[in-house]
Amino acid sequence: MIEASSKPCSVTWREDMNKVQAFKRKDNIAGYVLLLPWLFGFLLMWLIPMLISIYYSMTDFNLLNTPKFIGMQNYIRVFTQDKTFVKAMGVTFSYVLLLVPLRLAFALWVAMILNQKRKFLGLYRTLYYVPSIVGGSIAVSIVWKQIFGNEGVAMTLLRLFGVEQKMSFLGNPKTALGVIVLMGVWQFGSSMLIFLSALKQIPNSLYESAKVDGATNRQTFWRITLPMLTPTIFFNLIMQIVNGFRVFTESYVITNGGPMNSTLSYVLYLYQRAFKYFDMGYSCALAWILVIIIGFFTAILFKTQDNWVHYDN
Repeated sequence: MIEASSKPCSVTWREDMNKVQAFKRKDNIAGYVLLLPWLFGFLLMWLIPMLISIYYSMTDFNLLNTPKFIGMQNYIRVFTQDKTFVKAMGVTFSYVLLLVPLRLAFALWVAMILNQKRKFLGLYRTLYYVPSIVGGSIAVSIVWKQIFGNEGVAMTLLRLFGVEQKMSFLGNPKTALGVIVLMGVWQFGSSMLIFLSALKQIPNSLYESAKVDGATNRQTFWRITLPMLTPTIFFNLIMQIVNGFRVFTESYVITNGGPMNSTLSYVLYLYQRAFKYFDMGYSCALAWILVIIIGFFTAILFKTQDNWVHYDN
């Protein structure tokens, strides 16, 4: 016969719960130990520099003297005395407004093409992703500078067709920013892969039902594909807006902000204030203004997502 336990059920249950809690505590300790390298890196490489940057933004500091606290004077100077700030902000906003919709539209178009069953599809995906890997490098920026420069491929082709231009595309203030935007659109690979992954998650049964009901390809795109892709569009939109405001390499290497500051991006202007004029306090103020601008647009997107982003529940 099996002897009945002499302990009441409540005591046994309490002992089991104590064992579970002890196990959880040990598990939490192990998790915190594994988290320590990241936490150390976050404090050392992110949080502490951010706090120092906030302090420097309220000082008169040029690397040659001791930081002198001046309160909000740098911020007041930005909005009341700095005309170059207004120019750089206008260039950056123009770049973002042109780049983001063009890159997302082109990435979605290519993703829809690659979503079809074709031979060598893996090779095509790799080739289309390459620009995103190398597009932000200095070497590629130099190549684009040679293509659209005075003696570049673009000018040579125009001369072959009898079109004579006095200035190159990069030397003309009206077209220089367009070249920078074109290079940004060319780097659509990462967004394309994200769209492609989302397209593969859409059930084929939806398309089959639409086909049975007589829906056209255009109706299928607007009524099925686009609504199902809105979470992915939302993610890509935020990422591209952030990357657009942070544009630097293209403006710095290809045109160095010229001609006539027509490609002077905000981050390039910030860099010039910091490492050309050594005005570190002022550049820190510019950096935090950019953080606020990016945060503002990101907050708007998150606030309005309920009106146009459709999640599967």
